[in-house]
Amino acid sequence: MASSVERIAETFFRPSVRDLIPYEPGKPVEEVQRELGLARCVKLASNEGPFGPFPAALEALSRCVEDLNRYPDGGAWKLRTALSQRLGVRYEEIAIGAGADGLIDCLSQSILDPGDEIVCGWPSFPSYVIDAAKQGGASVKVPLRDDRYDLDAMLEAIGPRTNIVYVCHPNNPTGTMNTRAELDAFLDAVPEHVLVVLDQAYREYVVDPEYPDGIEEYFKAGRRVAVLRTFSKIYGLAGLRVGYMVAPEEVVLNANKVKRAFDVSSAAQSAALASLDDAAELERRRTVNAESIAVLVELLREQGLEPAAPAVGNFLYVDTGAEVRLLFEALLAEGAIVRPLHGFGAPTAFRVTSGTPDDNRFFADALARVVGSLQAR
Repeated sequence: MASSVERIAETFFRPSVRDLIPYEPGKPVEEVQRELGLARCVKLASNEGPFGPFPAALEALSRCVEDLNRYPDGGAWKLRTALSQRLGVRYEEIAIGAGADGLIDCLSQSILDPGDEIVCGWPSFPSYVIDAAKQGGASVKVPLRDDRYDLDAMLEAIGPRTNIVYVCHPNNPTGTMNTRAELDAFLDAVPEHVLVVLDQAYREYVVDPEYPDGIEEYFKAGRRVAVLRTFSKIYGLAGLRVGYMVAPEEVVLNANKVKRAFDVSSAAQSAALASLDDAAELERRRTVNAESIAVLVELLREQGLEPAAPAVGNFLYVDTGAEVRLLFEALLAEGAIVRPLHGFGAPTAFRVTSGTPDDNRFFADALARVVGSLQAR
């Protein structure tokens, strides 16, 4: 039966929202299995860690269940205090959000007016562009060079209305990084009216000695930076949505003004707090990831696919040189879910996340069958 509700004209909505291309999440694994009649699906699409919460986080989650009738601590006092002590920064210099993504939205709301600009590399994390567009802001997208952020070109792209420059480090979706020397020189040259947002969501995976700690080396040195981190990746809390930002007090204050009340649940805060002190588990996961990435690189090369390198996170970027939708759909039919990158500005590329050894074997077998089938056409 057709709806009798009168259609709402497009002009009813803000122009900046009408023109948005929304983020497109993948279907749940269970739905893919049901639709395609598959016995098994392996999801390697969303850069999630292959392991669940840390043991201490699971215990904390079990303890907080009985109090879920209460609203969470809107100021995230315990988590902010713990991070302040461990990171050696002031409480007022830490913001907690619904993942690093939620904090990007808060930065956009609190800083950007219509016509203001952000600068970022491209392809990169779409939220930089989407959240700026929500405010009527413009995005200056600087093409990558050798699959890495071209910091020199980004400097040239900064104009009088540039308020935020994002450096995705390592970059999502390419998995690559800029060196300490490159970032040092970049920050030396950035105009004083710009806030540099250093997105280090995957920092805990990185072992390269040339990868700088943005909080220790830049924020504490007085640079005009905001550093983003998250509990979604190596800590295994993606489903709870909790991340944090270290930034000048004024940036934190104004970001907190625009964020939704109680936007980080009690469960998320408790699990994040309990995850802070298990260095051994953190190192185990970092080691497993490095081994998994090495396996993925080789199995991709066996099929004639060369990933961007060196990749320092928990995922690989593969530019196939042709529209990637056919490859994605063929892998999906085999039960292997990867990420086509049209929404990231790379329609010929896909991203694959490192998995468990069993996940990787499943993906390797599916990829071999798909590449063989496509080559035989």
